[in-house]
Amino acid sequence: MTDIHAMPGYLVRRFQQIAVAIFLEEVAGVGLELTPVQFAALSMVAAQPGVDQATLAGLIAYDRSTIGGVVDRLVQKGYVARHVAGRDRRARELRLTPAGHRALEDVLPAVARAQESILSGLDADERRVLIALLTKATDAVNERSRAPLRAAASKDAD
Repeated sequence: MTDIHAMPGYLVRRFQQIAVAIFLEEVAGVGLELTPVQFAALSMVAAQPGVDQATLAGLIAYDRSTIGGVVDRLVQKGYVARHVAGRDRRARELRLTPAGHRALEDVLPAVARAQESILSGLDADERRVLIALLTKATDAVNERSRAPLRAAASKDAD
């Protein structure tokens, strides 16, 4: 008989459930309602002002067909604004609003606390090893994902 509790897929799913619960608890503690995916999108729009939705999906490894809903919610909250792209008038560039910058600034300490709590059962060396192994394992199978992670385009490419 197979012990599911020793299967990597089961453990990763369970760890993700716990990580999301801790994240939501910490973020609610600062009076914000942001999901982990909304936080990732907000962070990436801050890091890549003017990014379009399709590129954003790749940068956070999120499904292109559902990223619109994430962005819609950030727009509704007043954190992100859509602008017509200069090069391709069909595309919409995303930028943080002043409220989005404040929300990101306010939520960062809560996110840091969440990360600390998520890894609280590990010492510093074990944390580095876990992050390295998770990175190696996900990089190895990235292309098998329905939403593979895509690197940011170089600014020099333009």
